Amino acid sequence: MKSRNNALVIKQLDNKLQTFQPLIKTQLPPQGWINLIRGALHMSLRQMGTRLQMTAQGIKDIERREKEGTITINSLKQAGDALGMQLVYGFIPKEDSLEKMIDRKAYEKAKQIVSRTSTTMKLEDQENSQARIKQAISELAEENKRDMPGSLWD
Repeated sequence: MKSRNNALVIKQLDNKLQTFQPLIKTQLPPQGWINLIRGALHMSLRQMGTRLQMTAQGIKDIERREKEGTITINSLKQAGDALGMQLVYGFIPKEDSLEKMIDRKAYEKAKQIVSRTSTTMKLEDQENSQARIKQAISELAEENKRDMPGSLWD
């Protein structure tokens, strides 16, 4: 039951993450979103500072931290509010989906385990055929996907 629920959770999460997929090619502006949007709106540092109850220098600091990647999510949200924008935050899987990432990791882990066992058996002169090794990798990969042991991410 646990594995079916886990598969369902993965599938539902993949569906949610797919909504972000079109954004993967979006390039971050070199000066940061806050500076770019503020400039496009012709909003001065002072005006934005007033909205956030900060000084112009404080806004400059926020823009610098965004550019450097050290800004907090909360600061981004507040800056977005001051600009009349909503912060959207998410992750996009590098491998099309979480399911594909899990498939790859399960296969890699299975191959590692079966190869290690196969080498030991070979040393003991009990070598398996390539077809049997391939089948064992496939079976173990399926088991890894179903059970998703924590060691999958080692």
